[in-house]
Amino acid sequence: MKKYTLLLLTLVLFCSHDMYLKFDTYFLQPNTEVTLKLFNGTFEKSDNVIDRNRMTEVSLVGGGQHLHPDTTQWSEQDDMTLLTFKTGQAGTYVAGVSTRARSIELAAEDFNSYLEHDGVLDMLASRKENNTLDQDAVEKYSKHVKAIFQVGDQRSNDWQTNFGYPIEFVPLSNPYHLHEGEPLQVQLLRNGQPLANQLVYANSVGPAHSHEHKHEHADGSSHDHDHDHADGGEATHDHDHEDNGSTDHQHTDGQQLRTDANGIVSVNTDRDGIWYLRTIHLVETEEEGLTHESNWATLTFEVGNRHSHGPDTHTHDEDVAGGIPSSVYWIGSLVLVVGLFFWFNRKKAA
Repeated sequence: MKKYTLLLLTLVLFCSHDMYLKFDTYFLQPNTEVTLKLFNGTFEKSDNVIDRNRMTEVSLVGGGQHLHPDTTQWSEQDDMTLLTFKTGQAGTYVAGVSTRARSIELAAEDFNSYLEHDGVLDMLASRKENNTLDQDAVEKYSKHVKAIFQVGDQRSNDWQTNFGYPIEFVPLSNPYHLHEGEPLQVQLLRNGQPLANQLVYANSVGPAHSHEHKHEHADGSSHDHDHDHADGGEATHDHDHEDNGSTDHQHTDGQQLRTDANGIVSVNTDRDGIWYLRTIHLVETEEEGLTHESNWATLTFEVGNRHSHGPDTHTHDEDVAGGIPSSVYWIGSLVLVVGLFFWFNRKKAA
């Protein structure tokens, strides 16, 4: 019986999911066909695809357009859901997906374990304080995810688009103006209003590419185990995928932040790579048949625009002085030195 209980707990911990929108690199070329990946699992590995009818809203904003891709643009590969589209003119783009609510029943012990390992610490503290750790839960949940990416060299203001999701991260400045070590302030909204005193976790992997080729790095320290439930049919935990992690991985790795009175957190982007923010806003509800409601949010973007990203990705503006590329000064200086050399030689010969 003890072994059976431990097995159930293990399944709860490892069969939960976060949802992320991801690129291999977030620096893209204008007017180019690209693929955006929807991961349902951890940040490094998707464990199952998302049914199209579960997506209530899909948006792409950038290049002067606000598009809503239809189902024909989605496909599946392994356990990933893929959106193929063509970028437009240069600018800072944002993509978003919002999912339909589902519900799941959890025994008290499983619910408590999920709260601990997914970092929903305020609800866990409340259950301890109110002596309700022994109460089962019926939770309604939905997920709302965004990715901000840079197309070409020109920045635009599309990154600040508010999709009006039930919960949503909105940066207060363009992530692609960041340099390594500079903080990024992000506001968390719940039903369009600032969400104060909410736990937010920030972490990064990467960099996603080198100077010669693009690849993603698996960063063990940022490996997450999350709480989304099986897609298709009735909502249950996924019990059919292999667990490639270990039991010491936590959702609470990285920076643990808390929003201020205006719903703002300051993320210390202390290294190059792909960054991701995640939060779970979970409250008790009096809705019939339910005990709790949760809304999940994630945001991804990349830091590292001081580095070259190869011919097919973002390249950096040249160092300039007074608006003139520094290379012009170097060439001009060389011409001047050569000219003076010949001038002095002619004078000497005369």
